[in-house]
Amino acid sequence: MRGTNGRLLLAGTALLLSAGCATTDEWATWSQNPAHFASIEHYRFSVKNRPGTSPRVTREDLDAARAQNWWGRPITVRQEQILER
Repeated sequence: MRGTNGRLLLAGTALLLSAGCATTDEWATWSQNPAHFASIEHYRFSVKNRPGTSPRVTREDLDAARAQNWWGRPITVRQEQILER
């Protein structure tokens, strides 16, 4: 009985841990890059623009993304939504 409970606990734990894993596309992106973020600016931008929030994009963000070749899930905004500061 003890062995069965231990196996169930182990299987349940493995299931819970695997539920939070990345998708195939995310793994492909991450495997092509040496780090999770391209720079500190990339990190700050990603923290500031979490999924489900209204994106806040400045011209400096766009310039940094181009210059540093940021990767990951793209955030799209219309031209008029780009903040000047």
